[in-house]
Amino acid sequence: MSQTAVVIGATGVVGRALVDLLSRHPKIQQVRTLTRRPAPHASPKVENRVIDFDHLSQFAELMKGDLLFSCLGTTRKQAGSIKAQRKVDYSYQWRVAELAAEQGVGHYLLVSSSGADPSSTSPYLKMKGELEQRVRSLPFNRISIFQPSLLLGQRSDFRPGETLAALVMPALCLLPGLRRFRPIRGEHVAAKMVAVSQSPGHPIETFRLDELFDYEV
Repeated sequence: MSQTAVVIGATGVVGRALVDLLSRHPKIQQVRTLTRRPAPHASPKVENRVIDFDHLSQFAELMKGDLLFSCLGTTRKQAGSIKAQRKVDYSYQWRVAELAAEQGVGHYLLVSSSGADPSSTSPYLKMKGELEQRVRSLPFNRISIFQPSLLLGQRSDFRPGETLAALVMPALCLLPGLRRFRPIRGEHVAAKMVAVSQSPGHPIETFRLDELFDYEV
């Protein structure tokens, strides 16, 4: 049975790889990417639609599909403040999930973060945890949450902190007890997401750290 996949965050490290993989998958008939700026793709399967994330209700019909992949995210530095970051990482993603559920999407797949916890003292991990907690209440047939650690891959923006961490963490994670916190490439997370979307699973499932990764970094 052919499927329609909707992707938000299609220009990020995971999202770009995800769109590429979905566009080549034989069971995926159409990939609809919802972006703030034009994001063309070579595959005729991929339809890019530019939307205003501040007025998502106007684009509810575009959320309709079989699969909704939510890979949206930014940094505090990019956004300008934790409040602005929360708008992207929490508010936008929650509203898209809510609209997707209303449009009858069956399977919702979310890229969250290792350590996501609604009770965390870290504003970033708190917002990720709150989003996870809230989307679990939506009436999807299936919800799959992915909690990678540091994501490796080519970005459109330079993030010095993440670049330094990407150099240091692989060596640190060779130490006993730290291997499961090792960084992972965005395309590996994307591959896992596609595999999960095409396999049976539980109504609500979370893939944590080394439980998620079938690949070596």
